[in-house]
Amino acid sequence: MAIDVEVNEGIAEVIINSPPVNALDSAGWFAFAEAVTSLGQRDDIRCLVIRAEGRGFQAGVDIKELAEDGTKIVDVNRGCYDTFAAIYDCPVPVISAVHGYCLGGGIGISGASDIVIAADDASFSLPEIDRGALGAATHLMRLFGMQKTRRMLYTGEAIDAQEALRLAGIESVVPRAELRDAALDLARKIASKSPRAMRLAKWSLNGIELLDIKKSYRFEQGFTLELYTSPDSQESRDAFVEKRDADFDE
Repeated sequence: MAIDVEVNEGIAEVIINSPPVNALDSAGWFAFAEAVTSLGQRDDIRCLVIRAEGRGFQAGVDIKELAEDGTKIVDVNRGCYDTFAAIYDCPVPVISAVHGYCLGGGIGISGASDIVIAADDASFSLPEIDRGALGAATHLMRLFGMQKTRRMLYTGEAIDAQEALRLAGIESVVPRAELRDAALDLARKIASKSPRAMRLAKWSLNGIELLDIKKSYRFEQGFTLELYTSPDSQESRDAFVEKRDADFDE
C-alpha cells in the first residue's frame, strides 16, 4: 500500500510507503485524503502523525503516471487538493515527521500540518519550476514566509533543516534515528489533553489564521494547469527525463 495506517492509544500514524521515492499517483493521493479524513472522524483518535518510510518524506506526484496519460493532471490536482485540505481540516492536531527530501507534494503535506518536526537530514524544496509545473507555494509560504518562498519557487533551491528551523517554519530538529520517537512523544502530550478542548483549539486556530490555504491553493492550481498544458512545460519535462538543460528559445 502507498499509504499505511497504524493506531495505538489514541494516536494514528499515517505512513507514506511508496518506493522508491514516495511519489504518489492520483490513486495514492486519493487514498491519502481518505485515510486522514476517516481517522479524523473517529472519536478515539486524539492526534495524527504523518511520517514516511524509505530515503525521504515525500517526492510529490508520480511523473510516470502523467507521462503515460497527461489527462491525469486533473485527478492529480484533485487528489493533492483533497489531501492537503484533509490534513488542514482534520479535527485533531496533525504532526508531520519529515526526514530526507520533502519535495512538491511533501511541502503541501507538511505545510498543511499543525506542527512539523524534522530530522537533521531533512531538506525542503519546490523543484516544480524545472518540471513544467507549479504548486504548493501556498503551503511553502505558510511554512517559510513570503521572501523565502519567492526565492525557492523561482529558483527551485532547497533549504536544509537548520535553515527551516531558523525561519521558524518547523518546530524542532532531531537526529534522524529519533524522529519517530520525537513525533510520538509530542503526540502523546497532545493526546493526554481534553479531546473537546483540543478539537476546539484546532478549530479556533484555523479560524484566526490570516491565510486561507484552501482558497489560495485552489487559485494557485489554476496556474499549474495552465503551465502544464503549455509548450514550455513539455520542454521542461522532456529535459528532465533526458537529463539535459531545457531550451526555451525555440
